[in-house]
Amino acid sequence: MSEQLPNEDSDFSQEELESLKIFQESTVKIRNELAKVIVGQEKVIDQLLVAIFSKGHCLLEGVPGLAKTLMVSTLAKSLRMDFNRIQFTPDLMPSDITGTEVIQEDKTTGAREFKFLNGPVFANVVLADEINRTPPKTQAAMLEAMQERQVTVGMVRHELPDPFFVLATQNPIEQEGTYTLPEAQQDRFMFKVFVEYPNYEEEYRVADTTTRVESAAVNEILSAEEIKRIQDLVRRVPVPPHVIHYALRLVRATRINEEEGVPDSMRELLSWGAGPRAVQFLLLGAKAMAVMGGRSNATVADVKSIAHPVLRHRIITTFNAESSGVTTDDVVDNLLSEISERDEGDKIPPKLSGAFNAA
Repeated sequence: MSEQLPNEDSDFSQEELESLKIFQESTVKIRNELAKVIVGQEKVIDQLLVAIFSKGHCLLEGVPGLAKTLMVSTLAKSLRMDFNRIQFTPDLMPSDITGTEVIQEDKTTGAREFKFLNGPVFANVVLADEINRTPPKTQAAMLEAMQERQVTVGMVRHELPDPFFVLATQNPIEQEGTYTLPEAQQDRFMFKVFVEYPNYEEEYRVADTTTRVESAAVNEILSAEEIKRIQDLVRRVPVPPHVIHYALRLVRATRINEEEGVPDSMRELLSWGAGPRAVQFLLLGAKAMAVMGGRSNATVADVKSIAHPVLRHRIITTFNAESSGVTTDDVVDNLLSEISERDEGDKIPPKLSGAFNAA
């Protein structure tokens, strides 16, 4: 049962409500533009849009040949944003990503000075292809760019373009010669998105259209400035207290060291749970889902719709669970079925204790 709150109950101004309608229509247009080139993958496309509108980043996992690169480049075209692709290899250096300083001579004075040359990370949309094929030192350079939205070269900080969105890919079936992403870096990604094989009908369309006609031209729907306006609007979407409580219960149920709120089944399946960033991304994603749907309130249904991509890379299953074939998605399924949507007291935010309550 879908839980939707009327727009009239929100604190949005009439101008903001009109912007909601415009942005909802723009989202539909973006989906239609991508459908000209990409067959299926509607859920993946929606999750990418949610991440962009929430100022998040995505980790895409899928076997080769599922149009991941084409999907991202087409999305960048429809959003009128600069796009760069970085192929991660074992010999890739941090400067190959961030850029480097070179000595240049002034032809007039003959004086020499350092000049910074931007690396491929200086784009609105960056595809980090097979990010787990490069050593940790190079991965760390990408980590700073993702988290700080800047790079540091020669003790000088260089701001990255705004908006800035990193989409990294990795191959789940080929692990030889790879460097597993540390948990700290995985946690920087808002979503871990699975790109699945197309179904029979979708693959028929792929086989039919790609072997006889060229891809249609993609129209530009939103500018970078409009995307920043959407990102600002997403932050202003109100979240009712009971939705925040639900997101908290969902995340805290993954932490087996908690005394209360953890189902007994979880204690046998999990060895590590999600941190506070998971709650933040659940709520930000729920707000973005509301904006994309033309609604001015986030709901529990919005939180549920993005629970898998937010949590699947933030929880670690036990050896017994792995040997039994239990995946992190199975764990999230169990949580969604066991955690109550509403509890007594959900309408009241908890009071802070100690120094925080002094004011």
